[in-house]
Amino acid sequence: MKTTRWKFPLMTRWWPAGRSLVIAGPYLWLLLFFFVPFLLVVKISFADQQMGIPPYTDLITLKDGVANFTFDLTHYAFLLTDSLYFSAYLNSIKIAAISTLFCLVIGYPMAYYIARSSPRIRNLLMVAVMLPFWTSFLIRVYAWIGILKNNGLLNNTLMSLGLIHTPFELYHTNIAVYIGMVYSYLPFLVMPLYAHLVKMDVALLEAAYDLGAKPWKTFVHITLPLSKNGIIAGCLLVFIPAVGEYVIPELLGGANTLMIGRVMWDEFFSNADWPMASAVTCAMVLLLLVPMMLFQHFQTKQMDETR
Repeated sequence: MKTTRWKFPLMTRWWPAGRSLVIAGPYLWLLLFFFVPFLLVVKISFADQQMGIPPYTDLITLKDGVANFTFDLTHYAFLLTDSLYFSAYLNSIKIAAISTLFCLVIGYPMAYYIARSSPRIRNLLMVAVMLPFWTSFLIRVYAWIGILKNNGLLNNTLMSLGLIHTPFELYHTNIAVYIGMVYSYLPFLVMPLYAHLVKMDVALLEAAYDLGAKPWKTFVHITLPLSKNGIIAGCLLVFIPAVGEYVIPELLGGANTLMIGRVMWDEFFSNADWPMASAVTCAMVLLLLVPMMLFQHFQTKQMDETR
C-alpha cells in the first residue's frame, strides 16, 4: 500500500522565521512593559529631588549648546549609611523567609495528600487551593482585619467558648503579618510542589515498603529527594514577592513592622522623593537577583528533566 506524503514547501521555508516571530512576542512584551520602565526607574535614581513636575531633575541638560551630564550618587550612598534602609531590607528578608518556611511546613502535607488522592478528589482539592485567586487580593487581606482585631471574629469566638477571658493582641502585630503572608502565598508553594509529587512513581514507595523501610525513612530517602526541585521552585515563588510586599504589612502590621515595600511607598507618596524611592527599588531588585537566578536555574533544570 502506497503512502501519500503531503509537502508544503512554502510553509517549510517560512517556518523558522515564523517560529522566531512567535518567540519574539513575549520578549517584546517584557521589553516594553518591564525592562523599559525599570530603565526609567534607574534613570530617576541618579537624578536629584526638586519641587515641580516631574519631581526630579534631568540627567542631561543643554546649556549654550553644550550637553551637561549630572549623575547624583548621594541616594545610593545614603542607603549604605542610613540604618533605616538596612533594617527595612533585613526585616523584609526575615519576614519573607519565615513566611516561606511556614508555607513549606503547611503546604508540603497538603500537596502530598492532593497528589496521592484519587483523580476525581484531586481535581476538587486543586480547585479549592486555587479558589482564593477568584477574589481580589486586597479584599482577602482586608477580611483578616475583621478576624484578627480585638473585637473580631476569632477573639469573640474564643471568648464565647470560655477559652480566653481577654482578647489576643493579634491585629497590628508581626503575627498578623505572618498569618496574612502564609494565607496569601500558600497556593504559590502548593501548586509547583503538587506538580512534582503527582508525577512521582508510586512503585518506588511500594518497593521501599516491601524491603522493610519505615514510612519516615521512605519519605526522607525517596519522596523528599524526588520533590526537591518542587520545594525550591515553590519556596522561591513565595520568597521573591514576599520580600517586596506592601499591602499585607500596611493593613495587618503595626508601626514597627518595617518592610521595604512600605519604605518605598513612603518615599514615593509621603516624601515625594522619587530619586530616593527609585534607588531603594533598584537596590531591592539587585537583592532579589540571586533568588530570581536560582528560580530560573531550577525552572530550566525542571524543563530538561521532563523532556
